Amino acid sequence: MRIVIVDDDSIVLMSLKTIIEAGGIQVLATGKSGAEAVELYEKHQPDILLSDIRMEGMDGIAAAGQVLEKYPEARVLFLTTFSDDEYVVNALKCGAKGYILKQDFEGIVPALQAVYSGQSVFGGEIVNKLPSIQTTDTRAEKFAEKGITEKEFEIIELVAKGLSNREIAEQLYLSEGTVRNYLSNILDKLELRDRTQLVVKYYRS
Repeated sequence: MRIVIVDDDSIVLMSLKTIIEAGGIQVLATGKSGAEAVELYEKHQPDILLSDIRMEGMDGIAAAGQVLEKYPEARVLFLTTFSDDEYVVNALKCGAKGYILKQDFEGIVPALQAVYSGQSVFGGEIVNKLPSIQTTDTRAEKFAEKGITEKEFEIIELVAKGLSNREIAEQLYLSEGTVRNYLSNILDKLELRDRTQLVVKYYRS
């Protein structure tokens, strides 16, 4: 796996490079700004762009937007100290593959590996914030277009709120087996692999 790291803090940048290379991942280059993120992606075409969000001048969201506009298949993983609602929403909207917090040092390499394998990765703290930061006004309609029924959409909403199968079953007066069957059908209809992808799709819709 080949990556580019961008962070405006030199100490953090070097720490990230050390941690990631120790995990057997090749760091092609490092940068300190959004503009450099775009330039380095153009130059190296990495497997993943690991970028901070809040930086002087062009921020990470804007940089990712430019990269993804030209390279729709690009994988961008945001790593930041900020879990602000606005950043989370914008990261989802711009098409990032993940958003994790720098404080989770042990999760950085696994997150990169997951994104490289095609998954979307959002740290636990981020996923827990999602239910409070977006409304569901048009989601039901968008999911209905994929053949999702009202009951299935209700289950999707509860999954997005972080409820387990048991908790969903208790709230909807269903058995856990019935909930599992519903989820299996939902994932099939939406062509998704797991609950994480379902949560991401829900908040991107």
